[in-house]
Amino acid sequence: MRITVQPETFQLAQVFTISRGSRSQAEVLTVRIEKDGVIGWGECVPYARYGESLASVTAQIDALGDITHEELGEALPAGAARNAVDCAFWDLQAKISGVPVAQRIGLQDLQPQITAYTLSLDLPEAMERQAKLHAHRPLLKIKLGTPDDMPRLEAVRRGAPQARIIVDANEGWSAEVYSDLAPHLLRLGVELVEQPLPASEDHALLGLARPLPICADESCHDRSSLPHMREKYDYANIKLDKTGGLTEALALRDAALEAGFGLMVGCMVGSSLAMAPAVLLAQAAQFTDLDGPLLLAEDRDHALKFDADGVHPPVSALWG
Repeated sequence: MRITVQPETFQLAQVFTISRGSRSQAEVLTVRIEKDGVIGWGECVPYARYGESLASVTAQIDALGDITHEELGEALPAGAARNAVDCAFWDLQAKISGVPVAQRIGLQDLQPQITAYTLSLDLPEAMERQAKLHAHRPLLKIKLGTPDDMPRLEAVRRGAPQARIIVDANEGWSAEVYSDLAPHLLRLGVELVEQPLPASEDHALLGLARPLPICADESCHDRSSLPHMREKYDYANIKLDKTGGLTEALALRDAALEAGFGLMVGCMVGSSLAMAPAVLLAQAAQFTDLDGPLLLAEDRDHALKFDADGVHPPVSALWG
């Protein structure tokens, strides 16, 4: 068995901005595991917010040597490196056995899932133009996270009066800013707000009124995060690059549901290969945010299908 990793770059259709900065391309790592002439593959997006880089994640993967899928959880911590290798193992096993991943994890009758489409942070007039352009989409996600977000919210609602809306503050607010904005979020029909406060300061959510559901993103990585989320959050945002792959993501899904959390399945900005395993997870989620490929100017062969019904499960030629 041989594990290889290589960097790849996908240009974005337009500059994408959140409260922490902007980017014009998606830089990913593609992992391939070859065994007896069969190749399984997976993708990850190293994230600087969690101390990851292309170089550091590549080094983690290169250091693995000969390893089994069962040993991976002990060999690597939750994060991008383990995600790409874990998903490559799942794909490899599906190809060797002829049994799709969905069947192996007990999923039947897979359905397309309506996914959020993300509007990046910009001036209000630019966000209104974005909203008008995408007003036909059933669910919009607005990137916010500044002290001056009200004009942006109003502009998006003007641009897309019928769309459902969720908001992602990317840790950009304080408890006071969130409390001031919450009534207006409700007035404008916002259904969910992601990570309003920095993860290191989210204790301020304890006892704070939550007139609309709050979803943990940066505060939710794997099952070990759940005890710290209680009484602060209503939803858990599961991302494969945080959980360290599909294996832990499935366990987190079950544990979060048992603990009473709603589910959101999200993504970093990557290709269809990165989203493919997450589409299986999204079968159990109330909110799906797997629009990464829609933000790209180019994608992989056998890319995920997006249409009015949402994002469709992957074909086997892509993954799983």
